[in-house]
Amino acid sequence: MTRRRRDERGGSAAVELAMLIPVIIAVVMLAVAGGRLALAHGAVQQAATDAARAASLARTSGDAHTDAATAASTSLGQATPCRSIAVAVDTSGFGAPVGTPAVVRATVTCTVALADLGVLGLPGTKTVTATMVSPLDTYRGRT
Repeated sequence: MTRRRRDERGGSAAVELAMLIPVIIAVVMLAVAGGRLALAHGAVQQAATDAARAASLARTSGDAHTDAATAASTSLGQATPCRSIAVAVDTSGFGAPVGTPAVVRATVTCTVALADLGVLGLPGTKTVTATMVSPLDTYRGRT
C-alpha cells in the first residue's frame, strides 16, 4: 500500500476554479453592459438622425414635433435596451424668413438599465443622448 505524502495538494484545482468563477462571471457581465451601451448609443444616434430628418420635412412646427417623436420611436422599436425614451425638437428654424438658411435640431435620450446585471460598481441606469441637425429647405414656406 502506498502512503500519500503530506505536501501533496489534492483538490486544490477545484478550489481555485471555484474561486475564479465569480471573477469570470463579473467579466462577462461587464462585457454585456458594454454591449448594451454600445447598442443603445448606435440606436440613439440613428433615432436622432431619423427624428431630425422627419422634423425637417414637416410643413409646420407642430407637425415637426409629432413627426420627430414618431420617427424616433419607430427607429428605436423593440430591439433596443432603452428603458425610457425622450425626444426634444428645436424648431426655432421654422421662424426664420424664407430665403434664410435654417435647421431643425432633434435630441433623443435613452435610459439603459444595468442593475439587472448584478455587477458591483455599475450604476443602476445609464443615460445615452444624441443630437442631430437637419437643414430646412431654404425656399419653402414655414409656419
